[in-house]
Amino acid sequence: MAQAPLPPWIKPLQERDPTFVASYMEQRERIMADGAIPAKYKHLMTMIVDCITSHPDGVMNIANRARASGASEAEINEAVEVAYLFGGTPALVTAINAFRKA
Repeated sequence: MAQAPLPPWIKPLQERDPTFVASYMEQRERIMADGAIPAKYKHLMTMIVDCITSHPDGVMNIANRARASGASEAEINEAVEVAYLFGGTPALVTAINAFRKA
């Protein structure tokens, strides 16, 4: 499996504790890989969590990871709707970032 790029939010910790960051990234890659639950669904679940916790950049990045793992636009749309159902309008406002592809 190719090494995932280091997320920008963890870079300050990388400078202070590279051993911890390496361990975190290894665990993240293992957990988010295809298993009993396909990776695309894991990414969609993670996107929903970021919607509900108001993390717009995370929503965009995770939606793009879901796409790269094979999620369709219809699946992205339904995940946005699930986020709205459980997180209300604030989650919907954040969820719209799933349609950004920057």
